[in-house]
Amino acid sequence: MSDASIDPVNLSASAAAPVPKPGALETIVQAAVAQGILPPGASSADAHRAGGTARPWPVVLLTALGAWLAALPLLAMFGLFFGEWIVRDAGAYLIGAVVLACATAALRSKDLPIFLEQLAFPALLTGAGLLGFAFGRDMGLQPAAAFMLVVALGMAALVALPWLRVLLGAGAAALFAVLIWPGSEGRWALSPLVPWSMVHGVLAVWVGLLLWQRHALGRGTVGNWLAALLEPLACGWLLVLLWGICGLSGQTFLVGGAFGAGIGGELVREVGREVGPRAFALQWLVQAASVLLALVAAAIAQRAWPVLRQPRAAVVALVLALLCWFSPLLGSALLALAIAGTTRRWGQATAAALACTWIMGGFYYLLAWPLTTKAMVLVVCGALLGVLAWSALRTPRAAAAAGPGHAARHWAHRASPWLLALSAVATVAVANIGIADKENTIANGQKVYVPLAPVDPRSLMQGDYMRLRFTLPPLVDFDRRDAGVEGLLGSRPYAVGRLDARGVVAWERVEKYDAPIAPGEFRIQLTPKNGDWTLVTDGWYFAEGDASRWEQARFGEFRVQPDGKALLVGMADDQLVPIGR
Repeated sequence: MSDASIDPVNLSASAAAPVPKPGALETIVQAAVAQGILPPGASSADAHRAGGTARPWPVVLLTALGAWLAALPLLAMFGLFFGEWIVRDAGAYLIGAVVLACATAALRSKDLPIFLEQLAFPALLTGAGLLGFAFGRDMGLQPAAAFMLVVALGMAALVALPWLRVLLGAGAAALFAVLIWPGSEGRWALSPLVPWSMVHGVLAVWVGLLLWQRHALGRGTVGNWLAALLEPLACGWLLVLLWGICGLSGQTFLVGGAFGAGIGGELVREVGREVGPRAFALQWLVQAASVLLALVAAAIAQRAWPVLRQPRAAVVALVLALLCWFSPLLGSALLALAIAGTTRRWGQATAAALACTWIMGGFYYLLAWPLTTKAMVLVVCGALLGVLAWSALRTPRAAAAAGPGHAARHWAHRASPWLLALSAVATVAVANIGIADKENTIANGQKVYVPLAPVDPRSLMQGDYMRLRFTLPPLVDFDRRDAGVEGLLGSRPYAVGRLDARGVVAWERVEKYDAPIAPGEFRIQLTPKNGDWTLVTDGWYFAEGDASRWEQARFGEFRVQPDGKALLVGMADDQLVPIGR
């Protein structure tokens, strides 16, 4: 057996394969020892014992919970006694270094009890957090990120726990993004090109890590140890990269509304808040780069899988490249998908595929493009893919029956129309449930006019989008900075008011909970948005070319149900005359 036949990247796949005969297993173990993947002196008996003494995940979970419950009071007491020394003096450096060193030594121990192993993890986070705080306090954000990046990589080299190395790789990716951030001042600080460049810088490093791993694999003990180290680091790095891509792409289609008003919906809306691509001077450059990355991804996939070297696959690649022109972050996600898939990292490929789905779902919310343009792009792409699917289904049965997988292809051929029909029914059902709920609010809700507060003129009109800010009662007992936290916990406050003879609201107070209201009063549940509270939404969309008409808006027209659920249905001028009807 050659050294190159042991690949740490595919050890998880090898574990699922049938166990070979004892002689072959011993040969594999000895080859892994020679490459440095297993410690010296390991044998097949050790492998059998390791497989038989694996800790069940419920035991690990309960032990970790107990360790955290034991660590938190100790950390609180320690902070109570030494808080001043830590915050102002050199205590953060000393205590952070000592705690981090002790946690590292504990995690490196081979015979460490499971409780102490789980207790070492919060100690590691505490030590790293203290050091990061001290570096940031005394040197600034980016120098602190550089030092902590070195600490994270050193920890990964010292502690041979794959799950911890994945977390350290994720932390290293976030620190690297902070390190290359240009800062909050300067000409390019607020340019949309900055987050795009940061994401692709992180992507370039991930590709470099994989190339480094490929170069190191099979080059002796040190090379194979380095390859085994880089695999979980690159995995964590990729997960943070995909999270950043999805966050910068904006909210995906219908996801925020599908999760409702609880913690799930708030998390999705927080991740998908509107920080996606906008029109700027160098937009053509990032669009061309996205298309180029998509074509590179297609070339990588075709080189690894000969089945894709056919005209149909080329048309699919061109369709994706077209979508990349409108979604500048889709190309990077497709490249990550191609690399992860062709190297058989199936879990990472699944995460990349979900990121691609998220980005394409967010295409609906790209305000830089007119709605008609987006509709035509989707129609053309859908028609091309539909023709390809139809031609594939029309393949002669004799050709389809040739080669392996005939049964699966025959089943797919028979089931495809039913699957398409089921998907259409599910889509219509989801859409109509939301439509029915809103129609009920419009039909049965109380009509309420809420005055519009003055808005910064620079953000009043943005293409086919108008920024709104409604008057609200004084939020005396509510810190606006806690809006995100309150929204995540589902404990939204209610604005309580009365209506005058014209139907215009006169706000009276804010209730923290769903408290009883007096006769003649009504309430509207507030919505957390960008760290503040608003009524239902802070945006109003309209047709292109109608900006001058909507500049006359002075009131928002709502329909309000007794439980506080409200819906913004229109705008009105200073005489309460509806606009756009």
